[in-house]
Amino acid sequence: MVLMTTSDLPLKRIARGKVRDVYEVDGDRLLLVATDRVSAYDVVMAEPIPMKGAVLTQTSAWWFRQLEGVVKHHMIAANADAIIAAVPALKPHRAEIAGRAMLCRRGTVFPIECVVRGYLSGSAWREYFKQGTLAGETLPPGLKESGRLDPPIFSPATKAESGHDENITIGRMAEVLGKDVTAELERLTRVVYTKGRDVALKQGIIIADTKFEFGRTESGDILLIDEVMTPDSSRFWPLDGYAPGKPQPSFDKQPLRDWLDVERHAGRWNGDAPAPRLPAEVVDATSKRYLEAYRRLTGAELSV
Repeated sequence: MVLMTTSDLPLKRIARGKVRDVYEVDGDRLLLVATDRVSAYDVVMAEPIPMKGAVLTQTSAWWFRQLEGVVKHHMIAANADAIIAAVPALKPHRAEIAGRAMLCRRGTVFPIECVVRGYLSGSAWREYFKQGTLAGETLPPGLKESGRLDPPIFSPATKAESGHDENITIGRMAEVLGKDVTAELERLTRVVYTKGRDVALKQGIIIADTKFEFGRTESGDILLIDEVMTPDSSRFWPLDGYAPGKPQPSFDKQPLRDWLDVERHAGRWNGDAPAPRLPAEVVDATSKRYLEAYRRLTGAELSV
């Protein structure tokens, strides 16, 4: 498979994120291309992670298929041949888009990340540990790190172009989007997460928390968009060995973060770009972690 850090396709590129490049196909469709770029601590690494883009795209595609009839979504196709049939100009670029591209319905993105937390971890745990709150709202006393939350907590966040997203209250979200839209996005977030959590548990994976994005078409349909319950947008933990009261191992870029932590503590990296060059073993371990997440979740090896 082609290793990609930057895409260059014969379409108008309208956005470039830390991982994804977004192209305009026409007024109704977009092409999302997940590169193999990887970021940690808000810094994009120079070295790509083999198969990462395909894992993110095909994990999302797998979820969109599981969610048929549960929520409307933006995916039209994630198979290279089907994409080329719809957009013939991409035929010479089949090797570049195979596995990593998704043809999508176009919509206006709501400027809020819809975060749902089924377990108390990460920034939510840090705030709770210090203040007993999440986004300033009080939580029950006595909760444990990595403990399950019943019901899950809907915890919206602002979308940051750079740096960290910021947790906000539902009231603040309603000020931005209106009460009706906020209520519908919370409802959809809970429905999708519940479905995903239950499916993943059967596969031996805990989805501790995840974030969704939604958009609205010109006809008014609200669509689930972007990536869905991937190792980048979610905290995946192995069910076997789960023990609340401490951090859990995760199926994501943890090998990369661990190595960078050592570099920072040793004074060899100050946390700013550019990051130090990644050793081959760290790149390989990170790639294997992503592929293992896909295999465990879907029950199949990733082939593109």
